[in-house]
Amino acid sequence: MNKFSKISENLIGQKMFQILAQAKELERQGKDVIHFEIGDPDYKTPQNIKDAGCKAIQDDHTHYTISQGLEEFRYEASKKISISRNFLPSVEQILVTPGANIQIYLTLLAVADPGDEIIITDPCFVSYVSIINLCNLVPIKVPLLEENNFRLSPDDLKNAITKKTKLIIINSPNNPTGSVIKKDEMKSIYEIAEKNDIYILSDEVYSRMVFEKGEFLSPSSFDRCNERVIVAHSFSKSHAMTGWRIGAVMGPKELIRRMTLILETITSCVSPFIQIAAIEALTGPHPEVDKMINTLMHSRNTLVSGLNSIEGISCLSPGGSFYAFPNVSELKMNGLEFSDYLLKESFIATCPGAHFGDAGKNYVRFCFATPEIKIREAIDRMRLLFN
Repeated sequence: MNKFSKISENLIGQKMFQILAQAKELERQGKDVIHFEIGDPDYKTPQNIKDAGCKAIQDDHTHYTISQGLEEFRYEASKKISISRNFLPSVEQILVTPGANIQIYLTLLAVADPGDEIIITDPCFVSYVSIINLCNLVPIKVPLLEENNFRLSPDDLKNAITKKTKLIIINSPNNPTGSVIKKDEMKSIYEIAEKNDIYILSDEVYSRMVFEKGEFLSPSSFDRCNERVIVAHSFSKSHAMTGWRIGAVMGPKELIRRMTLILETITSCVSPFIQIAAIEALTGPHPEVDKMINTLMHSRNTLVSGLNSIEGISCLSPGGSFYAFPNVSELKMNGLEFSDYLLKESFIATCPGAHFGDAGKNYVRFCFATPEIKIREAIDRMRLLFN
C-alpha cells in the first residue's frame, strides 16, 4: 500500500543539502572540494557556550521545560533586544524554538488560513516557499533586481498586495543576495503593511553580519512587536550553532501565545540544556563573534574582487550576511549549468540561484564563511577554467 499525502509528494527539501551530499561523495573519492554551497559557518561554537551546555547536562537539566522557553532565556533575550533594537519587549513576547526555520512555520499557521496570500521576494531563502506550500497558502513573489542592488522595492511591494494578503516576509540582510534594506525603504515597507493591516515577518538571522555600521534597521523599531511585526532569529549563524537548533521569535503577545500552543502540540519544548547554552551565548564573553565580522568582511572583499576579475562574471558587494550572488549570464550559461560545471571540473561546490527562485536563474550563491586561503584557491581554479 503506497498512499501518501499530497503535501508529502510536493515537498522538495533544501537543494543545497543535496549539493553538499554530491560534494561529500567527491571527497570520499579523494577529491579536494572547496565548499561554498551551504550556509554553515566554518568556525566553531565558542568554548564557553559548549562548556555551559555540557555543564547543564551534568547538572541534570535534561527533562521537560515549559513550552514557551525558560524564563531566564527569554529575560536575557529581552535585555539583548533592548540593546540591539532599542526597546525592551516583555518575556511574553518571546518564544524559544528549535532554530529559526520552524518560526516561519509557526507564524504562518497562527496568522493565515488556506488560500491566503503570503508575499515573499524572488529570490528568497528556500524554506519560505516550501513552508507556504505546506500550509496550503499562496506565495506571491516580488522580484529583487540587480539594478536595485537586490533590495526590495516598496513600490513593487505595494503593487503585489491584494485583499487576500496576510503577511509579508522580508529578510535583511538577505539570503541569498546579501542585500541590506535601507532605512527609508524599511520605513516605507512598514507603512505599507500598516495601511493594509497585514503582518510583517522579518527574518533577521543575519542581523549581526552587517558590514557598514548603522545600515541595519529592524521594522520592529516601529511597533516594538506589539501590533504587526514578528522577528525571526536564531543563534545558528551568529554563534556558529547551526547544529544546536536554537532560536527565539518575538512578536505580539497574543500571537506568541498561539504560536506557543502550536509548538507545544508539535514538539513540546526545546531541550533545557540547549537553552542554557544559549543563555551563555547571550550573556557571556565571545570575542570570537566580534572577530568573525572582521574576518567575513575580508573574505567578502577577497571573493568579490576575485569573481569580478574573471571575464564573464560580475558580482555586487553584499552589504551583509555571508553570501555573494554573482551574475554568470555572460559566460553563456545559467546558474545551474555554471554550478554543475564548477563542481565537476574544478571541485568547487556552489548553489545555483535558481534554487532560490526564478529570478535567480542567471546567478549563483557563494557562501564565503570559509577560510580566506580556500577562497583564493577557488578563484585560482576558476581563472584556469574560464580565462
